[in-house]
Amino acid sequence: MIKNSVGIWAFGPAVTRFVPPGYHNEVADEPMVEKTERVAGGLSDLLEGLEYHYPGEINEDNADEVLRILSAHEMDLPVIAAGLHPDPTYAMGAFINPDDALRRQGIDTLRRGIDLCSEIGANFIIWPGAEGYNYTFQRPYAEIWRRFVEGVAELTDHANEKGVKVFLEHKNSEPAMKILMQNIGMTLFTIQKVNALGVDTTNLQVNMDWQHLIMNGENLAEYADLLAAEHKLGHQHGNDGWGTFDDDNVVGTNFFMQTLELAQTLQDTGYGEEGEIIGFDLYPYTEDQIAAVRRAILQWEFVWDLARKIDRDALCEAKNRADALAGQKAVYAALGMDEGYETEIVGRRKEARAERRSEA
Repeated sequence: MIKNSVGIWAFGPAVTRFVPPGYHNEVADEPMVEKTERVAGGLSDLLEGLEYHYPGEINEDNADEVLRILSAHEMDLPVIAAGLHPDPTYAMGAFINPDDALRRQGIDTLRRGIDLCSEIGANFIIWPGAEGYNYTFQRPYAEIWRRFVEGVAELTDHANEKGVKVFLEHKNSEPAMKILMQNIGMTLFTIQKVNALGVDTTNLQVNMDWQHLIMNGENLAEYADLLAAEHKLGHQHGNDGWGTFDDDNVVGTNFFMQTLELAQTLQDTGYGEEGEIIGFDLYPYTEDQIAAVRRAILQWEFVWDLARKIDRDALCEAKNRADALAGQKAVYAALGMDEGYETEIVGRRKEARAERRSEA
């Protein structure tokens, strides 16, 4: 089984602008060490790791104690994510902040986050949620892209020196209304531009947050296959949603078939063979937090096992002919729709017709 993890932010107060105290206000003041103990105690039978944002959730002051608790539950901390977006200091971004001193301060903070990754053996996610704009005529576009790319390049170069992989994670909106790195194409553009600055981008890869792709209409399996072919598929943040907002719902609740095809694609591209893991990025608004994450893990494992049942020869033959119906037949056979099902349905339909005629 592929190693898994979940973001500790799934277990916070679940604040929204309509419910400022949060749906889970009871944990609003819960210290991170106690939160880690609560989550590890409730999920360590299914979960192998927890992810944290730096510096708000994990930092030099609490890392040792957090790691001690994780170790006691046979868990680890595989990924740290850049976490400047909740800090109003960086409302105008860190990489693209118009104040050069704040920009320097922000990048230096993230450099220290990479240092912490190096010390504990974690990798680093850059999710540039505040690197964008809210209005037309607000920003000099080419200039802020230059500053953004140069910031990513500096952090990537520093990570290379520290032996840390960097995963870029795109999103189209929120907190900035128009995030610069808003789709997979612009993520690959960013990697290309960093490489053009002379920085080794071998370990600058992509974290696929599934709902972020779904919001863009980006087919999960297509982009997983593309990224794997380019050796850029570094990490996953599993979730689901309705497709218009970053719902971060339980896996397999809305886009089930896309999730199933993603599982099949990850299997066929050898995801996990180089140490990649399946992370989960969830945000249980009104649900019990531990129960929601447990359900997400179990449903993903179920989807993964279903994907293994798909007849690869039949699927490959269908794809080679671009035969959509044959492809669907191979998938539905794995779901239990065998050859005898059509015969059964035909028989039931005949019985129903005969019954209706007899009642007429």
